[in-house]
Amino acid sequence: MKSVPIAAGGQEPRIGARLRDARRRQGLTIDQVAQSTGLTKGFISRIERDVTSPSVATLVTVCAALSLPVGELFTAPKTDVIRKDVAPEIQLTGQGAEERLLTPRGQGRLQLIRSVMEPRSTGGDELYTLNCEVEVVHVLRGAVEVRFSDSAVLLAEGDTLTFSGREPHSWLNPDETAVAEALWVIAPASWST
Repeated sequence: MKSVPIAAGGQEPRIGARLRDARRRQGLTIDQVAQSTGLTKGFISRIERDVTSPSVATLVTVCAALSLPVGELFTAPKTDVIRKDVAPEIQLTGQGAEERLLTPRGQGRLQLIRSVMEPRSTGGDELYTLNCEVEVVHVLRGAVEVRFSDSAVLLAEGDTLTFSGREPHSWLNPDETAVAEALWVIAPASWST
């Protein structure tokens, strides 16, 4: 039987940025990782810049110091595309708004919701809260008023408001004739399915 030569496929995996990101997310310096692993700062820096390729043993050591599974360095990044015309319609709050979920339903870190609000539409007379740490609303067109128990904030096109999702609130399109459009970011997601 004749052997078939096998050629290495393509270029080397670029893992440096993922290692650097893991280090930074934990608030660690290159010096701290070097001390933890017994490697030099310069070597850690070269690995993070993909200037050098560490041995498997060294890579395992660095990943252990960063509490990062080695396999995570080699998996393709997960991406999800939600097309405008097939984004699921949801009913988050109130009446008179078409709300579409722009992030996958299983995304637990945050939700992005596009609201098209008819004139005088509202999140309801009763103030509500969401099960999240933070909400952000960015007005794409028109105006949106966000009401709290003791105040209200009127947002115009291009304005953005950030507040605690646990703060009782509601919203209103105050215009009698114009449609408003806004993006809501809810983090972490108020539900997951």
